[in-house]
Amino acid sequence: MSRISSLLAGLWFSLAVSAAAPVPVLLVLGDSLSAGYGIAADDAWPSLLQRKLDSVGQAVFVVNASISGETTRGALARLPALIDEHRPALVVIELGANDGLRGLPLDEFAANLQALVERSQAAGARVVVLPMEVPPNYGRPYSDGFRAVYAALPARFPDLALTPFFLRGVALEPALLQADGLHPTAAAQPRMLETVWPAIETSLHAVNGTTP
Repeated sequence: MSRISSLLAGLWFSLAVSAAAPVPVLLVLGDSLSAGYGIAADDAWPSLLQRKLDSVGQAVFVVNASISGETTRGALARLPALIDEHRPALVVIELGANDGLRGLPLDEFAANLQALVERSQAAGARVVVLPMEVPPNYGRPYSDGFRAVYAALPARFPDLALTPFFLRGVALEPALLQADGLHPTAAAQPRMLETVWPAIETSLHAVNGTTP
């Protein structure tokens, strides 16, 4: 077989394998904290996640569908089209901050978050949820109840992965926040990725049927 024929055969084989086994999609559904508000898109933690996956040899394509100002209600409206377009194997949900800042009733917040998980799982995706916390602007019962909405998810959805507080090690560090005191800087993004990576890695092993 000539060199050209060999190259063509190799290319055909690669295309056939790609067609038979498409690269899994990891869909990030979040708000400004994942959209990279105030920083370069390449510095946001979902971009760092893609680079980390590439570096460890994980063939996964990260789709960052996060929008600044997003709420659980808005994400619910967008989710069906995103699932139809991307067919994600894993959905990472980073939502709640804007719901909490607006004082959304806790029962509505819980129902929206549960529906996001249910619809993602019904589409065949595994789900990772990144919990948020809110300051006690609306009173301690609200902030405690807000935290409890996330804490209750694993009992309702045994296959769900719940990370620690998403801004752990960031929210109380002024040097890692932008001038508004709310949005993390580029320097904070690796720390945010470090917080969520173990749950994402474990979930991807479950998607691929491999052992961590």
